[in-house]
Amino acid sequence: MEASTTKPVPDKPVAQPRGGRGVELDRRSGAAVAAPRGPEILRWVYTARLGLAGGVFAAAVFTWSLASATLTLTATLALVVTLIHTPISYWHTHVRRRRLGPSFLYFQAMLDVLLVTVVVDLTGGRGSVVAPLYILLISAYTLMLPLRGGFLVTSMACLAYIADVVWAQGTAVDTVVALQLAIFVSVAIVVGFISTKLRETGAELTSVEHALEQLRLDTGDILGNIPTAVLTIDGDGRLAYANPAAEQLLGITAGEWLDRRVMDELGRRSSSLRAALDRTRKYRIPVASAEIQVRRDGEDIPVGISTAVLERREGPPSVTAIMRDISDRVRMEKLKQQTERLEAVAELSASLAHEIRNPLASISSSVQQLELGENADDDDRLLSHLIQKESDRLSRLLSDFIDFARVRVERTKELDLRDVVNHAIRFVQQHPSCREQIEIRVSLEEQPVLFEGDEDLMHRVVTNLLLNAVQAAPAGRKTRVDVEARNGDGDLATEGIDILHPVILCVSDDGPGIEESDLKRIFDPFFTKRRGGSGLGLAIVHRAVREHRGTVLVASSPQTGTRFTVCLPGKAPAPTDAAGEKRS
Repeated sequence: MEASTTKPVPDKPVAQPRGGRGVELDRRSGAAVAAPRGPEILRWVYTARLGLAGGVFAAAVFTWSLASATLTLTATLALVVTLIHTPISYWHTHVRRRRLGPSFLYFQAMLDVLLVTVVVDLTGGRGSVVAPLYILLISAYTLMLPLRGGFLVTSMACLAYIADVVWAQGTAVDTVVALQLAIFVSVAIVVGFISTKLRETGAELTSVEHALEQLRLDTGDILGNIPTAVLTIDGDGRLAYANPAAEQLLGITAGEWLDRRVMDELGRRSSSLRAALDRTRKYRIPVASAEIQVRRDGEDIPVGISTAVLERREGPPSVTAIMRDISDRVRMEKLKQQTERLEAVAELSASLAHEIRNPLASISSSVQQLELGENADDDDRLLSHLIQKESDRLSRLLSDFIDFARVRVERTKELDLRDVVNHAIRFVQQHPSCREQIEIRVSLEEQPVLFEGDEDLMHRVVTNLLLNAVQAAPAGRKTRVDVEARNGDGDLATEGIDILHPVILCVSDDGPGIEESDLKRIFDPFFTKRRGGSGLGLAIVHRAVREHRGTVLVASSPQTGTRFTVCLPGKAPAPTDAAGEKRS
């Protein structure tokens, strides 16, 4: 399994959720300095600023110009400063998307307070109809700044208004002005309280969003790396989710089928899968455990499936299917059943062999006596010879039966698989079936390949596998037989084999291969396609390997030949000391 990778959640997040919302934290104090919708509020502030400066300038040019040139000059300066400052601020906040720091916002507030004060002064000061613009200004910056920042902007607005009324207009602070100042402060308190609550809620939502995002990432990493296939279909039959294992198992690409109706496509790969999904969705009864067939690479593979119902508020429920390739488990179960059958056949073979061997010996001895009689002619001798020949053949067959029945681990000791292989090769090379056209190549690991086993049984295993490869070689053509003995490694996990410290024996040939229909029967007793064969050689191999708590696998094709792989429990490597040397 690939290592899962997750993204750490920062201690103080600066989130930018959908729609431009954001809550930023001061890096020194941790205080919020921008409202959840700070950029949107600033956009309205920029628009109002330009509109206010432009309106005052237009009024000064077309209405106030005859009254005073000072008004026109003041309005013109306000418009020029606004036209220079506002585009620069917009480029900083909305084009470059820079962080809305407190210094930037305070500077914007000072400019807007000055602009509003100029407009209030030009429109009558204490009696100006645009004095309520202070309320909008205070509200905007109190929303964007923390509570103390809002009060600071409110203080600037109040001082600027008092300065304009008292010093510029020469008017005393009366009840009307005091009431206006009280309204400014009240608005700041109310909006500040609301802003604080919104900011706290926004921070909580941001924390929840980050937690949900982290959970989604963790769940995605888990589902993306587990070997179990997970498939979710919504109530309308559309693909809602498929992890990589499901893509590989079903041969679909989730990106192409996401939010599309996929039931027909799944039905083409497995009609039983579609039936399970439809039944679960229709009757709202999940499948606890079932076995289905999935078509992949031109063959049907067994898959275990369970389903779960995910109810929705409206409409039919979604269905999640959890699937796993169980072909390895099914294969191991078949091997177990085959072993049980072999045990039964072994017992039967032993009984029959003992019951037949003694009468057969008597028949053979009697025929020999008749052949030596004085009245025996040539026909009698010919018939006697045939009877003895068939008796010998039956005797050899009975010996094979007895050998098959006696496959038991009786005396175990530490063996080096390399020595067993070398001894078996020397024996096979002297066998009549080993012709000159057959080349036996050996590949042995340099380190000892140690395991606990019965030497006689293991010699029969290697010998039978070599003889099987040699006797399968076609006549008149050069054939190569490769023998390999090594210590195992992690490559056995792909075969569904769980053996601690395995040792591996591989015997392969480049012969014609085994027909696919025969592969399931080659370990069955008495099954053979070779003329004169007993069909017990590979059955003995299978039983002997199982007696050693091992597994034998076979792969064959006309193009590559046949390969037998024997996996046996080996010995654990010797412990090493701190210097890396093996301890005795």
